[in-house]
Amino acid sequence: MRVLIGSNSQQVARIAADNVLSALPEPGSTVRQVLGLATGSSPLGLYRELGLAVSESRADFSHTLGFALDEYIGIPQTHPQSYRQTLITEVCNVIGLRPENLFVPQGTGNSVIAVQKAADDYDTSIAAVGGVQVQILGIGANGHLGFNEPGSALRSRTRIKRLASKTREDNARFFSGINHVPTHCVTQGLGTILEAGRLVLVATGFGKADAIAAALEGPLSASCPGSVLQLHPDAVVVLDDAAASRLKLREYYDDAAAGISEEHLVVL
Repeated sequence: MRVLIGSNSQQVARIAADNVLSALPEPGSTVRQVLGLATGSSPLGLYRELGLAVSESRADFSHTLGFALDEYIGIPQTHPQSYRQTLITEVCNVIGLRPENLFVPQGTGNSVIAVQKAADDYDTSIAAVGGVQVQILGIGANGHLGFNEPGSALRSRTRIKRLASKTREDNARFFSGINHVPTHCVTQGLGTILEAGRLVLVATGFGKADAIAAALEGPLSASCPGSVLQLHPDAVVVLDDAAASRLKLREYYDDAAAGISEEHLVVL
């Protein structure tokens, strides 16, 4: 796991975007790009940086497939607060990803069984295109990834989950009061997320400091779903100083980020 700490939000966004782009096939490659998308405020700067890369011809997402982490249950995908509509506004319209190439878990259906069947099919559809190459992530103040709330199985698959009260309270600002926030969602499981080729998690602000410390330096535990980052061979965590303020190994992370130079190598 690499921990990279920027001095301000713009630098965090730039570092995160560079780490997304470096793990995707080059534009024009015969391998199609498959990008995992997160909602929330944390990755917004990253998406703006990806949009800038497109405007400078350093990236092209016009043929990219995008897979969302989660969706609310009980509101149609045309609802302005659905994650499909949110991603169209915050991602498709910013980086040029085509809405028809955006895939979102299905939060509506005739029955719970039908919704879970669609969730199972969602995992199958990701595997069918070769898997997500880069999964963009944020982290909740309670340590959730996607909508995998504390207590989620570390090998879980895409499924129905009830939202924690804290999560609903945090998201109430997007609705006309907490009574209008859905109580359930469909989310990629932690096991599904771990199958992506690279994870790029972005977190800023003191409100995320405890969750980041628990995820990066605490025990691997379902009590902090973000701790599954410790299991991934290519996880990149990009923070600002505030989000990194509870890390005990900050000095080491800064040293490691400097990389290795040829003077440290022994020629045999």
